[in-house]
Formats: sequence, structure tokens, C-alpha cells
Amino acid sequence: MGDWKGIVGRGFAPDDFANYVRGLAFPAWRPYFVVLHHTGLPTLQQWLSGPPPGERLRNLEHYYRDQMHWSAGPHLFIDPVHIWVFTPLTVPGVHSPSWNLLSWGVEMVGDYSREPFDSGPGAQVAATAIAALAVLHEALGLAPATLRFHREDPLTTHKDCPALGIHKPDIIARLQQALGQEHDPGQPF
Repeated sequence: MGDWKGIVGRGFAPDDFANYVRGLAFPAWRPYFVVLHHTGLPTLQQWLSGPPPGERLRNLEHYYRDQMHWSAGPHLFIDPVHIWVFTPLTVPGVHSPSWNLLSWGVEMVGDYSREPFDSGPGAQVAATAIAALAVLHEALGLAPATLRFHREDPLTTHKDCPALGIHKPDIIARLQQALGQEHDPGQPF
């Protein structure tokens, strides 16, 4: 798939992530929307009990670069506390077959087909993900309604990503609230 684009490998609290993104420029590539995923593997329990996130990111780099032979991976991994920047936000990532060149890929750490999304650490992942999505949407003036779920990609085989219990209208409403916008009930999701 081409030369490896490298990783940033840094974790940010939401406020620090906003400052980080404000410092970026997009002269060569601008995404049109964000694609939301969940990792499946690692599960949230594995992420929280496994190696430190920096080591896990290096393991993911090895997986995407050396085993999958991809040019990049997703842009962000979201855990309960941090927004981990993986692929630089200024270049296309690899995360959704139809939309790699058009979008940022955001992975929520966990398998929400089996792990709770609206309670405990899963709810913290959801809140951190909404904060990250708000920063990305605000940075490029993207409308919340442009958000896509990985399972919507017509070429993906991951038809339960993010988990079917995660509802796009709910995520968009949370995103609009984080951006200080009201949802227009007449506007389709």
C-alpha cells in the first residue's frame, strides 16, 4: 500500500488534544468527514489491563505496518481518559476501504458488542470520543451529520462496527451538544 506514514504515538486529555489540533495545518490533505469505529480487539478490558498504551501503540504500528503491510492505520484511538494520536491527522489513514482518502478514522477502544458502552469505562470512552469528535469537526468546520460509522462503508466486511448497540443519531446528538449546536428534528441523520 505504499510507504509507512509513521505514527505520532502521543496521548492527550481532551483539552490538550484541542490545543494540539489547533496547531496543525492541512495544506496537502483535508478530510471531508470522520468514520467512527470500535477496536473489537483489543477489548477495553484488554487495553486497561495490558501493556502501557505507548507500548500498545508500538504493537499496533508493528501490526499495521509489518503484518498487514498497510501505509498507515487509523488516526485516533480513544480510551477512557486519552485521545491517542496514531496516524498523523494531516495525512490519509487506513481504516475503512471506501473512505481512507476522504476521512479521519477514529477507533473507540473496546468491543461494544460484548462490553457495556453506556456505563463504567465504556461510558468514559464514549465521553472522550465525543470530545475528540467535537475537536475534529470544529477544526475543519465539518457538520456533525457528516459523521459515518464504519459499518456504513459499502466495501467493509465489518458490519457490526461500531457495535450495533451504538446508535448514530445518539452519537450525532451528543456531538452537536458538545459543539453547542441544537439538533433540527427535520434534519436527517
